[in-house]
Amino acid sequence: MAGGPIIAVVDDDAAIRTALSRLLRSLDYRVRLFASAEAFLADGDEVDCLVTDVQMPGMNGLELQRAVRRSRPELPVIIITAFPEAAIREQAVAAGARHFLSKPFAAETIAQCLREATGHAG
Repeated sequence: MAGGPIIAVVDDDAAIRTALSRLLRSLDYRVRLFASAEAFLADGDEVDCLVTDVQMPGMNGLELQRAVRRSRPELPVIIITAFPEAAIREQAVAAGARHFLSKPFAAETIAQCLREATGHAG
């Protein structure tokens, strides 16, 4: 696939979206950025993996994960958060998250998660 799989990054923090976009592009992924869960649900159909923050205004990342599971149960989901509470981790994993990462995380950590989730060598 030219340019690699398409990764959706959903985070209300523009700096996080930009930093992740640069990193993922450097790993040969195509990237679509969304400032909210609602924006992703409105226009995120053509993606191969979802990376979403937990804490966002409006619909949070766990609610987004549940919505995605109903419509696209096969879509790999990676949860990222600055607040890695055990209860949130348990909810995310129980709902099928492939990975649960605490911010800040190493570039190699997200790269490995994406390789596992998409099968792309990066």
